[in-house]
Amino acid sequence: MKKISIAALIITLVMTWGCGPAGFQYPETRKGDQVDDYFGTMVPDPYRWLEDDNSDETAAWVKGQNELTFDYLESISFRDEIHERLTQMWNYEKMSTPWKEGGYYFFTKNDGLQNQNVYYMMKDLESEPELVLDPNLLSEDGTVALNVFEISKDGRYLGYGISRGGSDWREFYVRDLETGQDLDDHIMWAKFSSLSWYKNGFFYSRYPEPGEGEALKGENRFNKVYYHKVGTPQSEDILIYEDPAHPDWSYSVGVSEDEEYMFLIIMQSTSGNALYIKKSDIHSPDWIKLVEGFEQDYLPVDYHDGIFYVLTNDEAPKYKLIEIPVNKSNREYWTDLIPEKEDRVLNWVSLGGQRVFAGYNKDAQGLVEIYDLQGNYQYELELPAIGSVGGFNMEWDDEVTFYTFTSFTYPSMIFKYHIETDASEEYWKPQIDFDGQRYATRQVFYRSKDGTPIPMFIVHKKGLEMDGSNSTLLYGYGGFNISLTPSFSISRIKWLEDGGIYAMANLRGGGEYGEKWHLAGTKLQKQNVFDDFIAAAEFLINENYTSPEKLVIQGASNGGLLVGAVVNQAPELFAVAIPEVGVMDMLRYHKFTIGYYWAVDYGTSEDGQEMFEYLYAYSPLHNIRDDVAYPAVLVTTADHDDRVVPAHSFKYMATLQDKNIGLKPTMIRIETKAGHGGGMPTSKIIEEVTDIYAFIYQNLGMSPVK
Repeated sequence: MKKISIAALIITLVMTWGCGPAGFQYPETRKGDQVDDYFGTMVPDPYRWLEDDNSDETAAWVKGQNELTFDYLESISFRDEIHERLTQMWNYEKMSTPWKEGGYYFFTKNDGLQNQNVYYMMKDLESEPELVLDPNLLSEDGTVALNVFEISKDGRYLGYGISRGGSDWREFYVRDLETGQDLDDHIMWAKFSSLSWYKNGFFYSRYPEPGEGEALKGENRFNKVYYHKVGTPQSEDILIYEDPAHPDWSYSVGVSEDEEYMFLIIMQSTSGNALYIKKSDIHSPDWIKLVEGFEQDYLPVDYHDGIFYVLTNDEAPKYKLIEIPVNKSNREYWTDLIPEKEDRVLNWVSLGGQRVFAGYNKDAQGLVEIYDLQGNYQYELELPAIGSVGGFNMEWDDEVTFYTFTSFTYPSMIFKYHIETDASEEYWKPQIDFDGQRYATRQVFYRSKDGTPIPMFIVHKKGLEMDGSNSTLLYGYGGFNISLTPSFSISRIKWLEDGGIYAMANLRGGGEYGEKWHLAGTKLQKQNVFDDFIAAAEFLINENYTSPEKLVIQGASNGGLLVGAVVNQAPELFAVAIPEVGVMDMLRYHKFTIGYYWAVDYGTSEDGQEMFEYLYAYSPLHNIRDDVAYPAVLVTTADHDDRVVPAHSFKYMATLQDKNIGLKPTMIRIETKAGHGGGMPTSKIIEEVTDIYAFIYQNLGMSPVK
């Protein structure tokens, strides 16, 4: 008898094909008998087995789904045309703002289609750039990405961190900047950690090494801070801080520029933190507790001349900058340097050049105000248009600094700013195949279900007739205090070039109007976010921008949750839905990797019956309907996503394919050697964007412009 491998047998059993309503041969996914009891409510979870990313059965399912999806995508006649145009548009030089560190200027550059940005250094602004590190040499396919880059205070060493295949796990290395060679130092199992140089080593935080098969899905607990001395093995690193009584907390240690003080940030979620300080000493445990709770944010900005500068939303929902004297650190001695403002949110602060640069959002539009060190307003930076601004990395005595400005139709440009004279000059401008003058950007305010005004940006070609026939892509996020602001995107330009309208809604749950706006879209208020997004769609339809037959919705991560929930609640409004790396199982999200950190926004199914019932009522996975026709749905995820594990998307798609009675395709695109999006090589980004647009265009009856 001929031998048949177990893997081949499983593939044969799992991938029994069945015709869907539209004639698509969806894989007939096995249903298990798993049922969970939540406060007396029995909840089936028939696809629990798809949570095992190491099983042959899951691998067979992934293979079958990808074969179906890519067969469909490859049949689209204009797919190659989209890929060719995107590649052409992407192929322009990109550069970061220069920043000063360790006595040198550093910047990144990409020649156009390089998979990863390359790092350079200059002795001064007139010097020829020298190559520091080219991440493209770390892997043949560009899937090793740089995510940490820190120069030692004496300018001798570079400490850098890499991730492999899109995972959030980080490995740290040390490079001698004089020789350009890496030392033997190699740090493993860091996650969401930077490194902070102190004397001849650095602080970092890490988790215990995960068990076999658990690296990409196991819960991350028992975070610890270590000090690593250059030239020694990781096994000799000194433990700086841990708290075994609180395994869900995480820690980060930073050092002031003069190395006089250390600060410790403690977090138990994505917002709110405790803050401790002490005189720099790797052996002393005597931390001064400035803030012990987790109710508000206390974000250290800088330390200078005996003063800690801290950005906080304590008694200031739109944030303020405070001063904390290190020798009188009791709260009674804290003072407001830049008080909260009612009409704008303070997003970031940078100190240098004897000035304080304050970056604000006002109605989701960026602006910068400049103050002296006593907190006296000097002037507002003049910006080219409505957009977003960043940069301003400088030292205390610098006379110049750099910033970037960008908007929907304004490619990211670098300006050199002369601090004393308040004068900006163009430093670097990209040469790109795009004419921004052909497009218009406007901001509108529409009413959500409860009457709350919600801002939305709308971008399109000038002169486009608003007759309800325009293909329109509506994008949203609405969570974790994150603000969506105007920015430039090559992939979005392709959509606009082909006559599409782009709309970006600033939903509750984000940070556009401060902490109150954020909290209005969390936990038992999460439905506000979905109502805001549905109201955005209705506005675009009612105002004749588009119609349900031409409207696409897209969102990633928490935005993927948004798309999944809204498609369940109002499927009749949309033609196409693109939920990317979404949080789809709201009853179990907290059981994987670092998911329990999101409970501050979502709550968990274990918090009590009321919270369970609320989550159960909108969870995308658990509310897929079997009595309606869904729009065309393309889910995207990746095999190395260890933030929102791909099981969310796997279970969602298996359920949707089983229940959907509509005639439009419901498919999943599963990328390999990629993660939650960070560090994805350029080649994979272009391929994914190509496939998303090919899917959208095909299901809208839309064609690329020749």
